Amino acid sequence: MELYLDCLPCMLKQVLEAARLVTDDEELQETIMCEAFAEYSKNKPHRYAPEVCEYMHAIVKQYTGSADPYAEVKMRDIQIALSLEDELSKALMDAMDPIVTALKIAATGNVMDSAIYSGRYIESFLKEELDMPFAICDDVPFKKELEGAKRILIIGDNAGEAVFDKILARHLSADHEVIYAVRDEAIINDVTLMDALCVGMDNFATIISTGCGAPGAVLETCSEQFLELFHAADIVISKGQGNYEALSDASRSIFFLLKAKCPKIAKSIGVTVNNYVFKKNEIAVTKGGI
Repeated sequence: MELYLDCLPCMLKQVLEAARLVTDDEELQETIMCEAFAEYSKNKPHRYAPEVCEYMHAIVKQYTGSADPYAEVKMRDIQIALSLEDELSKALMDAMDPIVTALKIAATGNVMDSAIYSGRYIESFLKEELDMPFAICDDVPFKKELEGAKRILIIGDNAGEAVFDKILARHLSADHEVIYAVRDEAIINDVTLMDALCVGMDNFATIISTGCGAPGAVLETCSEQFLELFHAADIVISKGQGNYEALSDASRSIFFLLKAKCPKIAKSIGVTVNNYVFKKNEIAVTKGGI
C-alpha cells in the first residue's frame, strides 16, 4: 500500500506524542517535529507508511536519548489488559462459535492502541466492542484452511493487544503450532519480544522477531528467518493497520484481522471507520520462496 498525504497528520501527532513522553523541552520538541516532517517529505513518494514512521521515530530516539519512549505506556496497557484476561477467557468459553469469538477478541484488543483509556473505562467499553460483529468475516475459508494446517503465524501489533492475541493463540495451539511475530525493536506502543514474554505468550506460541523495527512487517527489511516462516506457514494472520499497510500487496495468502480506525484503511478494505474486519486477501499461496 502506497503512502498518501492523509497519513501525515497521524504520523506527526505520534511523533509529538512520543517526544512529549520523554522531554518537556519545547524547543527540542519543535526540532524533532521539523526533522520528522523533513523525513516524511524525503520518503513520501516511495515508501510504505510504517517504514517512514520508523524513520521519523528514530529522530525522537536520537534527540531524546530514549530507546523506548512508550515504555511506561506499554506497561500500563499490558497490566490493564492482563486484568481483563479472565473476562476474555470466559467470553471464549461461553461462545457459540469459539473460532470467530477468539478472532473477535484478538481484534478487539486493538482498542489498546489508543493508549488513553483508564482501566475502568476499558472494562466498561470492552463488552460493547466484543458485541460488535465483524463487518467482513472470512471465517468459512479460515475454518477450511485450519483443517489441514499445521503451522500458524500471527504477526502482532500493539503491546496491550498481545494479551488479547494470547487468547487466540491459546485456542489455536490446541491443534496447531503457533508462531507469534513481534517488532525487532521498540517503536511507538508496538509489541516487542519483552512485551510478548511479559504477557505470557510463550506459553502458547513460539515468539520470533520480524527483524523489522517499523510499526508494520515491511518484508523488504524483515529477517531471513522471518521471511522463511512467513512463506512456509500454512496460515498467516496479520494484526492491525500497520501490518495491513505493509502486507496488503504481499505475494501470499494472508488473513487480515483489524479494526479500521482511519478513512484510508477503511476505504481500501471497503468498510467504514471503526468497523472490525477479518478478511482474506485474494492472492494464491506460494510456499517456499522469499
